[in-house]
Amino acid sequence: MPLPGSKPHLSLPRILEMNLGFLGLQFSFGLQQGNMAPIYSYLGASEASLPLLQLAGPMTGLLVQPLIGAMSDRTDSRWGRRTPYFLMGALLCAAGLFFMPLSSSLLMAVSMLWILDAGNNITMEPYRAYVSDRLNEDQHQIGFLTQSAFTGLAQMLAFLTPSVLVWAGMNQDWVDAHNIPYTARIAFMVGAALSFTTILWSIRRVPELPLSAEEKLRIAAEPKGFGAMLGEIASAIHDMPVAMRKLALMSLFQWYAMAAYWAYVIYSVGRSVYRTDVPTSSGFHSAVLTNGEMAAWYNGVAFVAAFAMVPLAKRVGAASLHAACLILAGAGMLWLPHVTDKAMLFLPAIGIGIGWASIMGNPYVILAGAIPTERTGVYMGIFNMMIVIPMLIFSGTMWLFYDRLLGSDPRNVLTLCGVLMFAAAAAVWSVRERNAQGLPVGASAR
Repeated sequence: MPLPGSKPHLSLPRILEMNLGFLGLQFSFGLQQGNMAPIYSYLGASEASLPLLQLAGPMTGLLVQPLIGAMSDRTDSRWGRRTPYFLMGALLCAAGLFFMPLSSSLLMAVSMLWILDAGNNITMEPYRAYVSDRLNEDQHQIGFLTQSAFTGLAQMLAFLTPSVLVWAGMNQDWVDAHNIPYTARIAFMVGAALSFTTILWSIRRVPELPLSAEEKLRIAAEPKGFGAMLGEIASAIHDMPVAMRKLALMSLFQWYAMAAYWAYVIYSVGRSVYRTDVPTSSGFHSAVLTNGEMAAWYNGVAFVAAFAMVPLAKRVGAASLHAACLILAGAGMLWLPHVTDKAMLFLPAIGIGIGWASIMGNPYVILAGAIPTERTGVYMGIFNMMIVIPMLIFSGTMWLFYDRLLGSDPRNVLTLCGVLMFAAAAAVWSVRERNAQGLPVGASAR
């Protein structure tokens, strides 16, 4: 019999079902990571301008996620607390994915990215909060690391889809009038269907728990309106737990590195393996497909590693484990620019995959144990600010030194990424979690 105030213990299949929508959401992110920079290049953008053109992701994350997180904490509707945001975000995401590969200009592509990222961000933080809402604390690790596993699986599928189409007989150089390959068009339209149907499946199969009478009274007593939401965000930042503050420095290094990696890895592979920097060349199309295969591989590694991390995180602590994984990711990023043979690219990608699995799971394990349950949504949104602000800094600074300091060479960008991952590992190492007895994780009472 569950204890008073506890939630029903869910089996692993049910936890997988409740997180299935995360697969569709992360399939969308995988398509963006693997295809947005090339699409901009096909439409005439320069390499130095790529970070500025991808401002939609960090900007919508900064503006939308904390606000939606605070709103969902205070929502009491006939459909649930988080569900209205799941559905609204899924519709916008599907529309952005469907129309993105039909872009006829940079302006249209940028506009579609803003719609797509708005939808993704409306869904993301309520989905993170949904795990804390639905599961008891002793199941948080499996809940968040399952999301990490689905991230790896979904992005593996997203990155691999264009190559599968080529293996099935499509010509990789078959492009429309605007130089966008038809392989990208099909992949994005598959993503549009997947993102909506998987989210719908999750909320129908594992619906939210009804709010208690106390929760309903608390929500009814909360002030409503846009100003109240901003006030709640400001108050939550003021009251932020110490562990969450320590994660901010880690996030600065970690997410600047990831944003830079995603923006320039295709261009690095193009130069080191295919000896080309011309976006409309067949060699560049090969670099895009090769990056997709490599990214599918490291996301597959992430899928397996995420489940392997569950017992390790309990034994050594999520913070220490995350630091070790970031070191492996940094080593992979330092190695990658020096690889000139396609087959060898998959070795450094193992380290990147292990790091990616940890990035999408362990920080949320640390966070979920440090924040008050009644403010889960707003704190998940604020934590996302710690993700998107480094991406904004990347977008606003990379173009300033890409030519002068990095020699207009994307391989040097990946070297910078490796160094930043080491810095992130050093930062998270200082976060010390405590168990129920108040002792550091991994210690035992004498």
